[in-house]
Amino acid sequence: MDQINALITEYLGPLGPLLIAGFLGVLLVLIALPAVLLRKKDPLSKLRDQTRADGMSPEADHALRIGGKNEKLDKFAQFLEPQDQEEFSQIQLTLLRAGYRSKGAVQTFHFAQFALGMGFLALGVIYTLIAPDASTQKTILTVLIPGAVGYYLPKYWVTKRVQTREEEITQGFPDALDLMLVCVEAGQSLDQAIIRVAKEIRASFASLADELEIVAYEMKAGKDKTKVLKDFGERCGVQDVNSFVTVLIQSATFGTSIAEALRVYAEEMRDKRVMRAEEKANKLPTKLTLATMMFCVPPLLIILIGPSVYGIAQNLGGGMGGGGGF
Repeated sequence: MDQINALITEYLGPLGPLLIAGFLGVLLVLIALPAVLLRKKDPLSKLRDQTRADGMSPEADHALRIGGKNEKLDKFAQFLEPQDQEEFSQIQLTLLRAGYRSKGAVQTFHFAQFALGMGFLALGVIYTLIAPDASTQKTILTVLIPGAVGYYLPKYWVTKRVQTREEEITQGFPDALDLMLVCVEAGQSLDQAIIRVAKEIRASFASLADELEIVAYEMKAGKDKTKVLKDFGERCGVQDVNSFVTVLIQSATFGTSIAEALRVYAEEMRDKRVMRAEEKANKLPTKLTLATMMFCVPPLLIILIGPSVYGIAQNLGGGMGGGGGF
């Protein structure tokens, strides 16, 4: 490999390995283009074109497919979607928990990874071309590190979105339960109570309101209530919501009062919120210990020991001066 690298560098200069890697990448893209361009037309696309030819306008077709797949990205679905169904379901669930519910969310996510990875890679190549001459290892790292950062940036963004939504749902869930209990005790059904609660808490906890609205609409559509509640807990990914779903399912199974179940669980959630606040308050002194050591101990040591060190230094200096005169 060293001989090949030396030979390439001799003929093409210091950027020879990078140029060959770029040439191979372009060659692979050109080889893959015929397979993409000559792909057979999807039967659903043929049916959609036939429906439009029969009189449906494109505007009406678009209105019926709000939140559907991106047709341009759908052409590259085999490259932008995992072929393993389990992996696809896991990515789709992660994007649902992050708030991305469209059918083309998985394709958009992988396209963002590909586009940002290639874009940052191109920026690294441009920087390498305009920067002063550097070693081959540094050049390769300058090109590859931005590409890796661009590739993992969408994943990091989705992870942070999931954490933010889970925290928001956890904070707003006790208040939602209190409102739901008031609505149920006032005589409303569970479906009506969920819709009302979603409307009331939207200003404070939009993510929880969206999830509750989905639950209400699925119940209205006639979907099995147990399945709707289980999907609700799976989409949220919060332990409190999963426990709430279990309580409602057991209440419906054994025929107990939903209002009584909500009252007990709402009281438990209030106590849990207080315990969570106390836990954070008890962690605060431990977190402040390091800051106290960094910002308080050094100035204190300077104040206490500084004069003594200064006096010792003066005495040593005076002693050495006197010794020299003697």
